[in-house]
Amino acid sequence: MNSILKIKALLFLLIIVFSACKPEDATKQPVNNKNRVEDTLIKANRFLLERDKELIDSYVKRRGWKMQTAESGLWYDIYKKTAGQKIKAGDIIKYNYSIELLDGTLCYSSDSTGSAQVKIGQTGKESGLEKGFLMMRTGEKAHFILPPHMAHGLIGDMERIPSRSTIVYDVEVLELIDF
Repeated sequence: MNSILKIKALLFLLIIVFSACKPEDATKQPVNNKNRVEDTLIKANRFLLERDKELIDSYVKRRGWKMQTAESGLWYDIYKKTAGQKIKAGDIIKYNYSIELLDGTLCYSSDSTGSAQVKIGQTGKESGLEKGFLMMRTGEKAHFILPPHMAHGLIGDMERIPSRSTIVYDVEVLELIDF
């Protein structure tokens, strides 16, 4: 009987100890976990951006290109300049293009699909491509390198561009189209 009382007293004491600690732990833990998760994601994003930058830099050096980097992260080189009309938001342009991965895999090209048309600012295209077009004039040719965050992001295009791919555009603005 004495041992049963000791067991009951021990259980009672354990219940009190655990119930006293639990509410405090329960309120602190999610905040700490949330901060830890955010910190981990920020570090992972920084690592991925730096890795993307190194891969692009290596690609550019191998080709001997002289490229500039926009604040957005877009790499660009307008290698054929003209005195053509400056492209602005709202313009509809017709352009030739090719899209490759950094390993040289050709994904899409106007050679097989024909020239493309797009309204700047309402394209549904990659943000990096739009930013690049806004630097150009009709008749110009350019190389654009779009890191994943400016291209198709985490999922790719679900066809030929894999997830988290950096893509290389070679574009030529043919004309502005009036409607």
